[in-house]
Amino acid sequence: MALLPVDEALSRLLKQASPLSAETVALDAAVGRILASPLHAKRTQPPFEGSAMDGYAVRAADLDPDGVPLELIGESAAGHPFPGSVEPGQTVRIFTGATMPDGADTVLMQENAERIDDKTVRPTQKEPVGRHVRPAGVDFSEGDLMLESGTKLDFAALSLAAAASHPTVDVHRKPRVAILATGDELKAPGESLAPGQIIASNTYGISAIVSEMGGVALDLGITPDKPAALQAAIDKAQSQDCDVIVTLGGASVGDHDLVQKAMVDAGMVLDFWKIAMRPGKPLMVGRLDGIHVLGLPGNPVSSMVCAHLFLRPLLCRLLGSTYKPKTVAAQLTAHLEANSGRQHYMRASASYDGDCWTVEPAGSQDSSLLRVMTIGNALIVRPPHAPAAEPGEKVLVDLWR
Repeated sequence: MALLPVDEALSRLLKQASPLSAETVALDAAVGRILASPLHAKRTQPPFEGSAMDGYAVRAADLDPDGVPLELIGESAAGHPFPGSVEPGQTVRIFTGATMPDGADTVLMQENAERIDDKTVRPTQKEPVGRHVRPAGVDFSEGDLMLESGTKLDFAALSLAAAASHPTVDVHRKPRVAILATGDELKAPGESLAPGQIIASNTYGISAIVSEMGGVALDLGITPDKPAALQAAIDKAQSQDCDVIVTLGGASVGDHDLVQKAMVDAGMVLDFWKIAMRPGKPLMVGRLDGIHVLGLPGNPVSSMVCAHLFLRPLLCRLLGSTYKPKTVAAQLTAHLEANSGRQHYMRASASYDGDCWTVEPAGSQDSSLLRVMTIGNALIVRPPHAPAAEPGEKVLVDLWR
């Protein structure tokens, strides 16, 4: 099977995916969720004409720069409107957010009024009609479109939904992602290692990505390289009602790489498993009874880079949104050798000085080095056969952290 370009591989993966079904959740449980349907206002905001200032509700025609006094006939506070009407020569004390009384068309700021006694106020400034008055519906009106489907519900969107009188919202169901680490050499953190064994770290990084993207991570543990054990793990994943199965390691076709065969034997329809990229050439994509299967390399950095490039967009699609990587053009600070025929994602550190982005590639690009990932925050994207690049040249950078 020929190596697929990264863009084509991603396109084929996403072509198989569609947003998950909707569920209704309470507004206070909807943080970070994705709207499954458009949200329209159930009410008008504000529902009444109100004051934007503390002061006096008046008729603009009664404001005399010579200071003709007005009769103070009452008060309007938030939640406690004045029940009567303002007639010529009258005024009502009003506070921010309070309902404008009938007959009044302007708010005179309290700084521009002299309180003579409990029943008399003298204006010291003339104001136009509508000054410091918020019209009813100035924010939105009943029936207005508030939020499009696909909107991620952050603090602003949730506040708007609440103001539009929605106690619940329809959101896409969270993708359930079963994570299966494979390999006789793997042990859980804290366990003793026999000769040739290593700690299984990938599961924790992949679980974090799933959670960050709004999914539910299901850790199926570590499975040894034995056909029966792999089949049992696949059966367990299917029983979890998962939407995605992510396998870690064993996706190639070496003598000890049994995952691809086990998945195919279980009924997976394989789409592709070789990508023209590094790190992460052996990446398996297929479908198993409607479940998306993503086989990531066992190498820690390769696994994380592939999850960033393929799992994140897949989860976004299942959630009803579109993944938008954060990419910038940055000036190199070091020499880069010419690239091979595979797209190279180089670990790097990028920074912005207020004028432009600069990026420094990590000293070693060995794909087993996890520490390099935590120190850096970016991936330099080197296209296939890119020529050598010198300091000061611009390169494409993916701000992956």
